[in-house]
Amino acid sequence: MTSLCLLFPGQGSQEPGMGRDLAEARPSAKDLWLLAERESGQPLREIYWGGGEGDMAKTAALQPALSVVNLNLWLEAKSRLAPSAAAGHSLGEFAALAAAGVLSVEETVRAVALRGKLMAQAGAQGQGMAAVVKLSQAEVEEVVERALADTGRELRIANYNSPAQFVLSGEGPALERAGELVRERKGRAIPLAVSGAFHSPLMAEAAAEFARFLGKLDWRAPAFPVFHNATALPEPSAAGARAAVERQMTSPVLWVQTMGNLRDAGCRVFLELGPKGVLGKLAKANLEGLEGLEVRSAASLAEVEALPQP
Repeated sequence: MTSLCLLFPGQGSQEPGMGRDLAEARPSAKDLWLLAERESGQPLREIYWGGGEGDMAKTAALQPALSVVNLNLWLEAKSRLAPSAAAGHSLGEFAALAAAGVLSVEETVRAVALRGKLMAQAGAQGQGMAAVVKLSQAEVEEVVERALADTGRELRIANYNSPAQFVLSGEGPALERAGELVRERKGRAIPLAVSGAFHSPLMAEAAAEFARFLGKLDWRAPAFPVFHNATALPEPSAAGARAAVERQMTSPVLWVQTMGNLRDAGCRVFLELGPKGVLGKLAKANLEGLEGLEVRSAASLAEVEALPQP
């Protein structure tokens, strides 16, 4: 049997109306929205079912809302699935942990609500992120090194998304210089609508506070491997999973490496549970030419019900 890997998206995959159909059809799905609203202090259904693009992009609301969508899709789909592994992109890693039983669904909602608050508060004026496309990893690493040398300001590769898609994170002057260097090399640098320099050392204070909260949760060994962003590897123990998650906020998202390791572990069918299908596209980019590759997605109740039974 071909191994199935679950993929859960993160910040940037939000869309209007996400999760509404499930919440209106399943009382338990609506209850998860209510829990996330209490934990975050945000009117999440109002924002995502009737708000504007600007409100939907705000980190403190986005992280609990998107996580609820991911979690509700998993809870609806899990009786149809027999996953061999899971991975989540940045925020999505928490839904992957819940799917594998490392954290309970309720603890996961509490964690992402706090994570969203802390990351929103950690953002400082002049910090940000930018996507870089059409350049190789070696070229992007050269850009970062040069921008650091030219400005003396913080800059890191925050996301290794595909062989030709990366995200930079850091301080304004370094990001601006990096943009110039990217354009000189015929690439594109696209500023992202985020409130801080995520997945960089500039998140250290928020990460330390989040780690203290994580230490209070009931961590369990995963029912199936979860490949972590910070290491691109699975952790078989509860303690190992917690340690990897504690590193996540200040470490890059090693998605290219994660997809390669999932391939090497035998995964050939990838199912994205969440809106937009971004990770499905990245799977095709990262695993181009892989024999037997199948990429599926489910972002609604109807799409979950159309999934084949195991």
